[in-house]
Amino acid sequence: MVQSTRYEGNEEITHNAILRILIMKIDILNTENKKVGSMEVPDAVFAQEYNESLIHQVVVAQLANKRQGTKSTLTRSEVRGGGAKPWRQKGTGRARQGSSRSPQWIKGGVVFAPKPRDFSKKVNKKMKTAAMRSALSQKLRDGGIIVLDKFEIAEPKTKLVASFLDKINPNKTTLLVLQGEQKDVLRAGKNIESLKIEDASLLSLYDLVASGKCVITKEAVETLAEVYAQ
Repeated sequence: MVQSTRYEGNEEITHNAILRILIMKIDILNTENKKVGSMEVPDAVFAQEYNESLIHQVVVAQLANKRQGTKSTLTRSEVRGGGAKPWRQKGTGRARQGSSRSPQWIKGGVVFAPKPRDFSKKVNKKMKTAAMRSALSQKLRDGGIIVLDKFEIAEPKTKLVASFLDKINPNKTTLLVLQGEQKDVLRAGKNIESLKIEDASLLSLYDLVASGKCVITKEAVETLAEVYAQ
C-alpha cells in the first residue's frame, strides 16, 4: 500500500508539482503476508512520471544486446559443388537449370542468407537511470511492488518458496529482488517457472516491466534508492 502526505496551499498544483512534493510510504510485510511496519522511499526514485517511450527504448536495447548475432548460412556461391550445368538447356522437357546449388534445389544455397552481425544498441547511463526510475514509480503506483522485511527460508526447498508465492501472487509471474546472493533461496526458487530472482544491484528493467508482481526486501529497496537517487 502506498501513502502520501497531504499538500495544502493556494498555488495551482500541476502534475509535476505533485510528484515533487509526494513523500511515498510503503507498507512492509512479512512472509505471512501481514503488515509489520512501513518505510519511506525517495521521490527521486519512486515518484517519477511514467515515460513509456523511454522504457521501451531501453528495453529494446537490453534485449538486442543479449543477441549473439552468430547465425550464418551459405549462399549459392558459397555451397561446395554445383559448377556443372545439370542438363542441357533445351530438349529434355524439364525446366532449365544452371546449377544444382540454386536455392530451389535440395542442398542448394540460401536466398539472402543470414550472416554474423552486431545487434547491440547503445543507451547512455542517464537514460537507463531515468527509465528505471520511471518503471519503479509506475510499478509502485499500480500496486505491483511488495516490500518484505526479509526473505529467509529454513532450508532450500522449493515448496517453501512456492507456498509464499501462493499467498502473495498466485499463478502469476513474480520478480524477487534480494540484497546480495542468497544461495538457499536461489536453489529453492530455480525450479519455479513463474519466479525470477535477481540481486538489487543487477536489477533488469525488462524483468521489472514484464513481471506481474515485484517482491523486494527492505534492504534491496534501500540499495535501489541509493543507486538510482544519484
